[in-house]
Amino acid sequence: MKPWRLFLWMGLLPLSPAHSQSPEAMGAREQQSPSPTTKAPAGQTADPQTGSSKLLGKDLPSYDPGQDVMTWDGKIWNVQDQRIFRARFEKYLNAEEESGEAAKSYRNSFREMMLLLAPGQVNEANFRKAWKLLPEAANYGSDGRLCDSLDDAIFSVILSKRASSNIELQNQSLKQRKSTLEWNSRFAVEDSGLGNRPLSAATAEQWNKEQNLKRDMRVQPMLTELAEVNASIAGNRLKREAMQLQAKIEFQVLIAQLFLQRRFEHVLLANRFYRHLFGDGDNQLRVSDDYASNQSSKNKESFGDLSKLPKTLSQLDALASEAMRDVREGVESFLYILEKNELKSASERLGEAFAVGEYLPEIRLLPREKKRQVLDFTRNANQLLAALEVKDYDRGAQLVKALNAMAKDFDDSKPLAAIETARTVSAMHLAKAKTAAASGDRATLEAELRAATEIWPRNPALAEVSSAIFTQTDLQQQALSDFDRLYAQKNLRQIFDDKVRFIAATAMYPERQEKLKGVLDRVQSAEAALMRASELAKRGDPAGAWESVEHGFSDYPDDPKLNQVRADLTTQAAGFVKSIRTAQEMEKKRQLGSSLAWYLRAQQEYPNSEIAKDGVNRISDQILKEL
Repeated sequence: MKPWRLFLWMGLLPLSPAHSQSPEAMGAREQQSPSPTTKAPAGQTADPQTGSSKLLGKDLPSYDPGQDVMTWDGKIWNVQDQRIFRARFEKYLNAEEESGEAAKSYRNSFREMMLLLAPGQVNEANFRKAWKLLPEAANYGSDGRLCDSLDDAIFSVILSKRASSNIELQNQSLKQRKSTLEWNSRFAVEDSGLGNRPLSAATAEQWNKEQNLKRDMRVQPMLTELAEVNASIAGNRLKREAMQLQAKIEFQVLIAQLFLQRRFEHVLLANRFYRHLFGDGDNQLRVSDDYASNQSSKNKESFGDLSKLPKTLSQLDALASEAMRDVREGVESFLYILEKNELKSASERLGEAFAVGEYLPEIRLLPREKKRQVLDFTRNANQLLAALEVKDYDRGAQLVKALNAMAKDFDDSKPLAAIETARTVSAMHLAKAKTAAASGDRATLEAELRAATEIWPRNPALAEVSSAIFTQTDLQQQALSDFDRLYAQKNLRQIFDDKVRFIAATAMYPERQEKLKGVLDRVQSAEAALMRASELAKRGDPAGAWESVEHGFSDYPDDPKLNQVRADLTTQAAGFVKSIRTAQEMEKKRQLGSSLAWYLRAQQEYPNSEIAKDGVNRISDQILKEL
């Protein structure tokens, strides 16, 4: 397994488990299972192989080169088919290369800091010079102010060291006081005044008691103070050690966060700063065990599961260096393959390198014109994937032809096999439908038409065959009559449930087709809203689920299913719903200030609310216009 893949599956990308595949893999899936009733989930691979290594968690990832997917912790990943990854990758492919003077100055600053802090070169003077360069590097946009964060961390360590030095000075003063108290105590004990002891035996015992009492009164305050001094010395020692440990852990958390963000250059730089600041040779990465186990679940969401990191900073440094090397090789491979006009392989190699080292100079310095060649190919490949998913095989065939002309290494066998298989099976179902219509077998006729429609919904022959069939029977007229009746009753849900029959029946009637299209669009919008709401509700987000249903309700307010779910979610997110509805009522009454306040309250209760955000923007614009 390549080392870069280890970084990817540590949670370095903001990706979620995927079951999508490349166009070729999707084509293979469609070819194996053209019927939707037997379709297996895309992206399925063999069971993950578990290992005993603890470097990155319970299991090491296992890579399937045949499907270009990774299996880890029971999840299947395909990097280049992820929607979020595709969006980030396309944004990068459209971006201009970072070759300006500001970028050169930024990288020169990085190189200079690395040289100043190199082993054998670093000293206090070079450390100060490198530290002064951090604010300048932080001004570069792509840095994301990470150098400022590193600057603040260094300053915090220095302040901690100063506080530690002050504590040490206090301990030295306390030790001097301790010596003085010990000497005074010994002197007080020895100075017992025995020279004035009475000669009479009768008074000697009383005299001894008085002398012992006087001695105790002289010594006791000194002993009490001596105990307080010893306690202060011990407490200061513990405080000093705790401050040093806390400073190390906070700096290590920053290094770990930089690593998880794939900021590998910053990881190397921060490690060199760390080794100079903490010159005790302690290289253990404490954030990976005890510290991580004490973090709240919220912090683990923000920083990732730090317990899966390596155990030492040297390992982290080595992994970062290896990732940078792998990215350099990936970019070199991409440039060579691109010259050979093998765009499929080139896009894959660039995507792999981008996934690992999105912020490295080798990625950022690639010229836009070279990236645009990959962009054109990846767009067509993504469109082909979408066409196969929605079973638009005519569009898929056009895209396969375009991809063949664009990249000589594109393998069209699997997508073409899927397209031709679907066309053949659809034609077979239509032939069976014709036979059933001729024999008067209405049940078989409807089943075959439904199967043909589900396999290839946009089959041009579907309307022709349906029209020919319904001229021989009264099925079309019955379907049209049912459609008109249900449409008049506004029973859109029933029309949607029986859409296959109505699609075939209205094929020759443009006006009814428009009505049917409107019904399907409205109910599909409601179904999409219900699906989104169901997913959000499963994630414990009732406010988001209600808002999704609310959007669908505006398109189809009469849907009983949508109304039922909307009512259930209203009770689950009562406070948020009350704020939204109150804001809307105030807005209708032109009470803009009150409406804005309620929208802001709703946004505070659910920050991701689009309704609240739109309401705030809309009311703010109205208030500004009236000023």
